[in-house]
Amino acid sequence: MATAAASASASAAAQPQAPIHVDTQHDDMVHDAQLDYYGCKLATSSSDRTVKIYDVKEGGYTHTATLQGHEGPVWQVAWAHPKFGVVLGSASFDGSVQIHREARAGEWTCVFSGAGLHESSVNGVAFGPHEFGLVAAGASSDGRVSILTYKEDDSWSVDYVRDNGLGVNALSWAPYGSCLNTSEDGQEQLHQPRLVTGGCDNRIRFWTKSLATNTWEEESNELDTSTYKHSDWIRDVAWAPSVLPGVDMVASCSEDKTVLIWTYGGGDDDEEKKWTPTLLHTFDAPVWRLSWSVTGSILAVSSGDSNVTLWKSGLNGDWTQVSSVPDAAPVSSSSSITPQQ
Repeated sequence: MATAAASASASAAAQPQAPIHVDTQHDDMVHDAQLDYYGCKLATSSSDRTVKIYDVKEGGYTHTATLQGHEGPVWQVAWAHPKFGVVLGSASFDGSVQIHREARAGEWTCVFSGAGLHESSVNGVAFGPHEFGLVAAGASSDGRVSILTYKEDDSWSVDYVRDNGLGVNALSWAPYGSCLNTSEDGQEQLHQPRLVTGGCDNRIRFWTKSLATNTWEEESNELDTSTYKHSDWIRDVAWAPSVLPGVDMVASCSEDKTVLIWTYGGGDDDEEKKWTPTLLHTFDAPVWRLSWSVTGSILAVSSGDSNVTLWKSGLNGDWTQVSSVPDAAPVSSSSSITPQQ
C-alpha cells in the first residue's frame, strides 16, 4: 500500500532499484512500514493487532518475528537509533505505546508495555535524537503527547504535554542542533529537545524542553498563516534533517489534500522569527504520510490515491515532482518497499 512505501522511498530516489514486494501475511490492513537505520530490517503494523519483523536483503526478505501484546489496531512503528541496540516502538488504538528490544536474532522482549498510557488512541510514535538518550514520544487522540525516557535503573519515566483538546495525530522530533540558540554574548546555548505536532484542530505546534524548568513548553515563534494554512485535520508532520545552518524546515500534510513546507530562519530579521509556509502541492486526495530523505533534499508524499510521489526543491525555492512510486501490491496485506542505498 502507498502509506507503507513512503518511508522507504525517499532514500532511494537517486538510484532507484526494482521494488521488493513483501507479502506480510497480516490478517488485516497494514497501516505502517518502517526500515531501520541501516535499511536491513523492516517492521510492519496492522489492524490485526500485531507487528511483524523482516530481514530485508537485496532481492528478497525473510520474516523473523511477530510481536503481539496490543489490544487494538497498531497505527505506527518506529526504530530507535542502533546505538541502543535493536529497539522498536509501536503505537496502538488501545491507548498504549509498546517498546520491544531484540535480545538475540529473532528473540524480542517487551521492555515497556505502556498500558493505560493514554485515555484514547495513540496515533503516532517516534524516537528522539540519540544525543538525548533513549527517549520516545507518543501522540494521542486524548490531546496529549507522552514523553518516555529510559533511566539507568531500567525504568522509564513518563511526562505529558497538553497539546489540544481535539486530539494529536502526528509528531516529529527536531534533529539534534536544529536552529541553535545563542545567548546575548553570542555563545551557543546547550541543545534542547524539540518537537512538532499536528492535530485535529488543523494546526501544527512546536515544543521545546526548557533547560531551566525541565518541562516542555510551547514555542513562542509565530506561524505566518496569512498565505497558507491547513483547513482540515493534519495527518502527518516531518522535521527535515538539518541542511543549512540556522535554517529549519518542517513538512505537514492534511485531509485538505495539501502539503505545506514550513521554513524558519534564512531570511531577514523579521522573517527569521516566523515559520513561513510554502505550498508544495494540492493533491487529488487526502495526504497521509510524509518522509524526508537522509540528506533532507527529497520529500516522499503518500496520498489517498494510492501513490507515493517524490519532491525536490529548486534553487528558487519552488518544489517539483521528480518521481512517483505507484502502489503495485496485488493484495491489501502486501507492502512495497525500495531498498535503501
